[in-house]
Amino acid sequence: MMEEMNRRQFLRYLGAGTAALASLATGIPALAAGESLSGKTADHLFGLENSPRTFKPVFKPIQPSTKDDIVLPEGFTYDVIAVYGDKINENGDTFGFNADFNAFLPIDGSSEHGLLWTNHEYCGELEYYVNGYDTLNADPANNRRTPAQIEKYLYALGGSVTEIKKVNGKWTLVADSQYGRRVTGLTRISLTGPAAGSSAMSGAKQVVGTFANCSGGITLWNTILSCEENYQDVVDDCKLPDASHYGWIVEVDPFDPKSTPKKHTALGRFSHENTAMVLADSGQLVIYMGDDANDQYVYKYVSKGKYNPNAGKNNSRLLEDGTLYVADFSKGKWLALDYERSEKLQTAKDENGQPLFTSQADVLVNCREASKALGGTPMDRPEDVEVHPIDRTIFISMTNNAKHGNFYGQIVRLLEKGNDHAGEEFTFEIFATGGPQSGFAAPDNLAFDSAGNLWVVTDISSGSMNSGIYESFGNNGVFFLPTSGQDKGHVAQFASAPVGAEMTGPWFTPDEKTLFLSVQHPGENLTVYDQPTSHWPKGGKQMPLPGVVAIRGF
Repeated sequence: MMEEMNRRQFLRYLGAGTAALASLATGIPALAAGESLSGKTADHLFGLENSPRTFKPVFKPIQPSTKDDIVLPEGFTYDVIAVYGDKINENGDTFGFNADFNAFLPIDGSSEHGLLWTNHEYCGELEYYVNGYDTLNADPANNRRTPAQIEKYLYALGGSVTEIKKVNGKWTLVADSQYGRRVTGLTRISLTGPAAGSSAMSGAKQVVGTFANCSGGITLWNTILSCEENYQDVVDDCKLPDASHYGWIVEVDPFDPKSTPKKHTALGRFSHENTAMVLADSGQLVIYMGDDANDQYVYKYVSKGKYNPNAGKNNSRLLEDGTLYVADFSKGKWLALDYERSEKLQTAKDENGQPLFTSQADVLVNCREASKALGGTPMDRPEDVEVHPIDRTIFISMTNNAKHGNFYGQIVRLLEKGNDHAGEEFTFEIFATGGPQSGFAAPDNLAFDSAGNLWVVTDISSGSMNSGIYESFGNNGVFFLPTSGQDKGHVAQFASAPVGAEMTGPWFTPDEKTLFLSVQHPGENLTVYDQPTSHWPKGGKQMPLPGVVAIRGF
């Protein structure tokens, strides 16, 4: 059972740490008798459809914009599906803050009715709109958040399952849905894999909460993999007792509200951006991941066992036992982060001459240190990683790294030797570079359509946007890059975000007639709360509200 803490139990958790897990209470809405959810999520993206598609979006590219709205090409429009605070189920749960990754899960195979999973990443300087805490004038060294403010903070993060449908041609939220669900910073979550119950995790087999949920992915068995990224900020803000409980990949089953989410420790702990799952020719599952920070690493996980399409959700066990690798781009090698196989990991010492690792659990909890010890290649903020649906090569967005003079970012294409995703050798190329010559900067989330076109959203920081070397780009946007044909690599801008925002979580419906996008942190980079830099989506002098939109016109 998924378990949510009430206020009294939450306050006890803050004071007692892990021990408080034993007293958590249960309580989630059950599915109505006799009803169930079904449908395939994105088989075309896994290459599982029998008939190939030729998706050819036609639009006149837009110009960079500073308008406080979502600007789209002529013939396209958007519906606001859900914004922060919207009611999502019969129990009164509400849509979380700072929406990020989206995944549409059809009901009965429909492209016009389904569940939408949405990540909720962080509060940041807009926290005031969540719990009233004045971050603009607070002393960072003196955390004065009250328990009640912390509770609201943690509830606002994690993820939302919403039921959505097209009504009279427009996408709408089913506000009283029996399927609506929140997974938050207060939810009880199980641990799997080598680090579960280990001393590196203070013996924990369950933890409280998920947050800093950036991007993610889906599995072949129709569950969500939600990625915890910059968890340390939330741990500090919310005075949580054990940072090792966060920085993992969380599996959630949107089709079963009674299910308990799981953090899979075999996939490693770092600032996860997303996951990209592919089936190797051997039948093993492979998951590609990036660590979104300067001078961090690109990873992949290869399951020990093989995928069984008849096993359904039991394939989740493949995420509990396998090998985690870090990329060495200088040699084109995947290096196994395996304590038993690696003398370098066994002999690595800290600055005091003490062993850095004594077990595989230590390696997984401290992936960054292990990757450095093993000789992984530090990269320029490796964020989203996606697998091309046709040629199965790997695309990685390197957002930027000012320390290396890489201000505009680039997109790297990685080619596994022999197209063997479970192998240990690769080559790579620079597929596209950001800058005024290409028209985009700071590539972040990536998504492919079924024809192999790449859709890129950008993340120029709100403090740098529309100034200095970034002035020509306008607000953050969405860009279209064909990966084959005569227009290969040619960049066309498809959308522009409201002021201060980035557009995140691009995801198409199976019929590819709708593109879902999140509008994250509109109004950021403000100086006073009653004068935000954006008033999206309501306009006028209204407060900005992050949320999710559906773009129509394809």
